[in-house]
Amino acid sequence: MDWFIWILALGIFGFFLGKFIKHKSLYPFMPFRYDFRKRRNTFLKVMDLMKTIKAKTIIETGTSREGLHGAKSNGAATIVFGKWAKENEAFVHSVDISEDSCKNAQKEVDKQNLNEFVKIHHSDSLIFLENFKDKVDLLYLDSYDYSSDVEVQKKSQEHHLLEFKAIESRLHQNSIVLIDDCDLPNGGKGKLAIGYMLEKNWKIVMDAYQVLLLREDFSFDKLQ
Repeated sequence: MDWFIWILALGIFGFFLGKFIKHKSLYPFMPFRYDFRKRRNTFLKVMDLMKTIKAKTIIETGTSREGLHGAKSNGAATIVFGKWAKENEAFVHSVDISEDSCKNAQKEVDKQNLNEFVKIHHSDSLIFLENFKDKVDLLYLDSYDYSSDVEVQKKSQEHHLLEFKAIESRLHQNSIVLIDDCDLPNGGKGKLAIGYMLEKNWKIVMDAYQVLLLREDFSFDKLQ
């Protein structure tokens, strides 16, 4: 029976090793237990870029309704960028049309002591963006849930394009744009917005589950 025990032990070891390899944390920035999986690398890149441009104003559409518990499923970006804002004297505006989502996100903001650095806005994102007056350093688009329904997909894509157009005039030369849920059927949330941006002299810096874009004339040299 010794061989059976060894095979069982190896199987258990392999299972947990696989789990560990797939686990993509933001440690030490965030506790190791939170798995950001397919968003980890783009989040790291965005935070590095924000530090480079000394970002102060961050806008997120579609707030983190599951708080940090949703790190793997929806990214928990409200808290990730909120913590970055706390450490870098910046501020996050997170807007969502769902009252329940706003309430749940606010609970996590309270729990993480981020109220001085994050404001949850219960509003239609298009109205909020159209009325936003300040220049935006990071625009993170993640509203209007996607689904397998083709009509919902189209509406989500159209909504993200309208969001970008609503805030476009407040984006400056070194603004950063990150769009979530792009590696989904029919082009994901960012299909139309990305197509529009590419025609407006933006470039794709990272193309994964999230798509990260900068202006074509973005230059690190100009920030020195």
